[in-house]
Amino acid sequence: MKSLYLGLICLLVVSTCKSDKSEIPVIEEVKELSIAEKIANAHGFENWKNVEEVKFTFKVDRDTIIGKGRSWVWKPKEDSVTMIAGETTVAYVRSKMDSTHIGADRGFINDKYWFLVPFQLVWDTSVTISETKITEAPISKEELNMITVTYPDEGGYTPGDAYDIYFDDTYLIREWMYRKGNAEQPSLTTTFENYKDYNGIKIATDHKMEGGNWNLNFADVSIALED
Repeated sequence: MKSLYLGLICLLVVSTCKSDKSEIPVIEEVKELSIAEKIANAHGFENWKNVEEVKFTFKVDRDTIIGKGRSWVWKPKEDSVTMIAGETTVAYVRSKMDSTHIGADRGFINDKYWFLVPFQLVWDTSVTISETKITEAPISKEELNMITVTYPDEGGYTPGDAYDIYFDDTYLIREWMYRKGNAEQPSLTTTFENYKDYNGIKIATDHKMEGGNWNLNFADVSIALED
């Protein structure tokens, strides 16, 4: 009888221990987002996985002269690209392109970079991104956050370039400074403005130089999601 009593006590202790273990909450480690991810997400990067087709026209207006631009149709899941510039149409798949497509592809990479700068910060894994600092933006003269993005000296169409990117406390890009070959002096400085939302993806449709008589802008924009 005594042995049975001791056995019941031991069983109760074991059962209590198991019960206590099961009630211990599991704490999942939350990974801190990088500054590139925070900027990309502020512009809708989490919706990119659902994008089926992107259309836009890249053009530059100077004073009263409206640029004709070049139009693009891009299907990112297939990585197929179609360029329409005047009477010229070029269609290709980037993984299968040959030398006849190089000129169009250089244009596509340039125009897509302007169009989707925030996402390129995540896609371009070879870049070096500096720590964030607060400084005066070159055009607005506002105090903004700034990072410097530097590309490696080899690879790509424009190796070694650097970009100083100015963003607000919501991580939206407001201005940037392009420095060709990582030169000390900027080659081009523009705003990021007139943001529009296309199925959850925010695009700055105007990029103006100081004075406002030069505007790199996007027209005929559409971003279609999968059904």
